[in-house]
Amino acid sequence: VQLQASGGGLVQPGGSLRLSCAASGSTFSSYTVAWFRQAPGKEREFTAAIRRDRNTFYADSVKGRFTISRDNAKNTVYLQMNSLKPEDTAVYYCAASRSVILSAISSFSSYASWGQGTQVTVSS
Repeated sequence: VQLQASGGGLVQPGGSLRLSCAASGSTFSSYTVAWFRQAPGKEREFTAAIRRDRNTFYADSVKGRFTISRDNAKNTVYLQMNSLKPEDTAVYYCAASRSVILSAISSFSSYASWGQGTQVTVSS
């Protein structure tokens, strides 16, 4: 599957953004899809994931502020980001894979397909 991430931009602290991850392929509904982010000088880190059964998983740093969802009719996964903080500044990547074991859902090595990334900057 090919992925296209979009929706990044510059937002003030406390603001909101919605990222989109659009996928090609008719079997996208069966994929686990995740968002990772990478800040300058830091390693890529897990942010959120959604399974085919729509169960969701979040990093502790974004829990309660970010919401991941999917619209299978549109082959798209969204990441709604609220109450943004400067430390959320990063390039955000979406990733997908057909089968991801639960214990490895936050591991970037679990995902076979990656989008190109979209920049999110939180600054006043």
